Amino acid sequence: MLGIVDISVGEVQGTLADPKIIFSVALKTNSSKLILAHNHPSGNLNPSDADKRLTKKLIDGGKLLDIEVCDHLIIHENSYFSMADEVMF
Repeated sequence: MLGIVDISVGEVQGTLADPKIIFSVALKTNSSKLILAHNHPSGNLNPSDADKRLTKKLIDGGKLLDIEVCDHLIIHENSYFSMADEVMF
């Protein structure tokens, strides 16, 4: 693992994760793979439609750049949801 980068800090209702920023960090570090993660303060670990759309957009963009998106995790205090485990990729 090369590092952990905070891309966005949100409010109660959500946040904006810009794919350009995510991939700029990956390109600057010569990363070949990414694992994305964010939290749901509500404790609801189910991915929102926005989570699914962002993940798809990042997977598709990663293919163009030869950067594999390995997983997108939703985390909470003592639990997590893995989109890769749920075959959402």
